[in-house]
Amino acid sequence: MAKVKHIALIQFKADTTPDQIDQIFNALLDLSESIPGVEDFISGPNNSPEGQSAGHTHAFVMTLTDAAARDAYLTHPEHQAFVQNAMPLIEKVTVVDFEL
Repeated sequence: MAKVKHIALIQFKADTTPDQIDQIFNALLDLSESIPGVEDFISGPNNSPEGQSAGHTHAFVMTLTDAAARDAYLTHPEHQAFVQNAMPLIEKVTVVDFEL
């Protein structure tokens, strides 16, 4: 079984406060620790000097045990509740997954 890297690039709305951003990433960390199949989670603000971020201000990378775990994570009720709460603060999000 191949592990899955789940990568999200996020652009927060201009009026989103640093505290709100911290709350979102703390909630994601909590999800990564409570939903089965998530092996690790890292996140942070963009600091690339390349100028290729397409407006994305933050990113996170999650490793899941396999595609089935990723699919279960995406449909998990706690993840769905998180999405509903976070999306009003997000201008755009780009998600890419790949297998290792």
